[in-house]
Amino acid sequence: MRVFNFCAGPSTMPVEVLKKFQDEMLDYHGSGMGPMEFSHRAPIYDEINEGAMALLRELMGIPENYEILFLTGGATTQFEGVPLNLLGKNNKADYIVTGHWANNSYKAATKYGDCVVAGTSEDKKYTYTPDFNIRKDAAYVHITTNNTIYGTRFSKKIDTNVPIVADMSSNILSQPYNVSDYGVIYAGSQKNMACAGLTVVIVRKDLLNEESIVSCCPNMMRWTTHAAKKSIFNTPPTYIVYVLKTMLEWLKKFGGVEKIYEQNLYQAKLVYDAIDNSKIFSNPIKSFEDRSLMNLIFTTGNEELDAKFIKEATANGMLYLKGHRAAGGMRASLYNAMSNEGAQYLAEFIKKFDMENK
Repeated sequence: MRVFNFCAGPSTMPVEVLKKFQDEMLDYHGSGMGPMEFSHRAPIYDEINEGAMALLRELMGIPENYEILFLTGGATTQFEGVPLNLLGKNNKADYIVTGHWANNSYKAATKYGDCVVAGTSEDKKYTYTPDFNIRKDAAYVHITTNNTIYGTRFSKKIDTNVPIVADMSSNILSQPYNVSDYGVIYAGSQKNMACAGLTVVIVRKDLLNEESIVSCCPNMMRWTTHAAKKSIFNTPPTYIVYVLKTMLEWLKKFGGVEKIYEQNLYQAKLVYDAIDNSKIFSNPIKSFEDRSLMNLIFTTGNEELDAKFIKEATANGMLYLKGHRAAGGMRASLYNAMSNEGAQYLAEFIKKFDMENK
């Protein structure tokens, strides 16, 4: 029996997709070998690589004046990659700090230029989207669209001519975004896109130029290097690109981003309602607009009772509900592949535990 996996990442995946991996492991499309074995220079891998890029462009509505890069190193590598590729011409950048990873990206950038905090919600433990002040001459402003640890999402519109760089690692493909509003979008693959090991960078082509690159940027970190070779400058994580393509096929069959967004809203409301209507559980984020749809945090306020909840939930087939060590309590991650059944099961368990322990 499969459990419900509420891990913040690597995340749960659809059973039908996992079965497809199983079916194609030994023989992909009559090739006589599995996709894990393909040469990255083979025409059959070209089809996978280009197919994944085409599907991502279709599902996200990525315009033709944007380049899609498949890279390695996780989104954390792009904490360095963003400033290294954008601060060469104008070494100013603004960061809106809304959580742990947003703060880490800011600290990484300070090594390469005049990077400042344009706004932060640290004063209230990252429970809201702060006001911000963006310098007109900044090379870019960086945001993190979803906060996995503290359970918030970026809820304010940014009205600026400065290119917006967005780390969408934990909510990419979960809700519609107008890609044209951003100069760069980047994301690790292990939440909504694939398994761990791939990073997607979507960059507007006018930002891909040698003048914008910091002189100390290694060749392997240069976006222009990978764009020129269609992300096959060196051996890419070929199998994970195949996983991405398969997941994107599943999402398209499901109905695309608009349809999955409806499901994500439904599931989040189920669980948030169970938390809000309980006697013992609470969520510190009061505005629904600021509440994450992907990572729902809650607590009883009592460490022993939280531990009891996690233990009983695990015994009932709901895994990885323990909150991040920085936040404590519980965290339920409802990424795209979480079924309605899983969200309902958790909501009912919260209600049951509330009745038995109030």
